[in-house]
Amino acid sequence: MTEEIIYKCEACDRTFANADGLASHNAAKHSELIKEPKKKIPIKKIKNWTITLIIIGVIVGLIVWGISSVKILPPTDMQGHIEVSPESHVLKEQMQITVQKHMLEHADGSGPPGIIINYNCEDYVCEEGLIDNLEAFAEKYPANVYVAPFKKMDAKIALTKFNKIEILEEYSEVRIDEFIK
Repeated sequence: MTEEIIYKCEACDRTFANADGLASHNAAKHSELIKEPKKKIPIKKIKNWTITLIIIGVIVGLIVWGISSVKILPPTDMQGHIEVSPESHVLKEQMQITVQKHMLEHADGSGPPGIIINYNCEDYVCEEGLIDNLEAFAEKYPANVYVAPFKKMDAKIALTKFNKIEILEEYSEVRIDEFIK
């Protein structure tokens, strides 16, 4: 004697003669019980997305690194300058960039090309008397030397003239004199 296989609906206890009948019944009457097989994501697609995300991450990282590693220094060109001179050769506030550029062209609007000594004592430790020593150069060379602070500059002392810059980490009267001459 053979055993008859009974296909029974678990939701409503109806019986069916074969598996196809049960499947049709469940699809029509109890679709919420049918579990859709989860689609597998192809390995190739996962690899492609992983590589794409890594490349995007590297590009973003390089952009951030590039932006953060740009040094902030005073200008050495005249592009974008305005025809305005500072009120003094010794300033206690930062000189506007556009005015600095004009001074590189000619001091006081008509004199020889200017030389600007910028310092940053907010982010760097400046020895006692440094600012006075730097300001003395404006008195020693009154025709074309300017001295002013430069906030957030990535140097303690920067000497600039048209198309030239020299960075000093320490005060050096000799090097400053040589740069001016």
